[in-house]
Amino acid sequence: MKIAIVGYGKMGRMIERLAARRGHEIAARFDIDNNIDGAGLTPESLSGIDVAIEFSTPDTAVVNIGRLVALHVPVVVGTTGWYTRLDEIRSFVGQHNGALVYSANFSVGMNIFFKIARDAAAIFARYSEYDPFLIEYHHKLKKDAPSGSALVIANLMRESYGDKTPEAVSIRAGSVPGTHEVGFDSEADTIMLTHTARNREGFAAGALLAAELIIGKGGVYEFPELLFELLD
Repeated sequence: MKIAIVGYGKMGRMIERLAARRGHEIAARFDIDNNIDGAGLTPESLSGIDVAIEFSTPDTAVVNIGRLVALHVPVVVGTTGWYTRLDEIRSFVGQHNGALVYSANFSVGMNIFFKIARDAAAIFARYSEYDPFLIEYHHKLKKDAPSGSALVIANLMRESYGDKTPEAVSIRAGSVPGTHEVGFDSEADTIMLTHTARNREGFAAGALLAAELIIGKGGVYEFPELLFELLD
């Protein structure tokens, strides 16, 4: 594939390194220097592009998504913090017969962890002696708190716990890539489920997998919909 990276920061550079290993070409790169307010996303700059991978900021993601979809470029969106406008984007993608896949976390391992946390919550919610909790740790430069992944986990737990769903506790320190802990505590014992990202490579690899899977599809997907379709 010929890929455009929209948001050429740490994640963009990681995606670039991994893309070559998978036989793909990074044919265009967009950042604050050449894409202010989405102005760099034009028919000319995106000519021949098969898919775009968007890792920018919550403030710029929706504009970037809109321009890419209008130009009929399938989009993989790793930016979080814009989901309050998801219904608007879903409608826009439908109007333009576009294709978009998004996720708070593109790590394959993390998406499996989401399923495990959801299933565990469904079991433990039956036993009132166990209190659930949710903690996430990230580097001090991460802008959002709780993390997008923590919000996903909380929503999955809410299916079983309702109003008793725990608020995520966020810790920002040092250079931690990302750790999420789901726990269930009673007087007798504690059960912990932990996902720790050693680096950003898993996120980048998952975003590239999403780019491969979205080709030829139409509509809006959350990454697990495509990921577990593949595993089945």
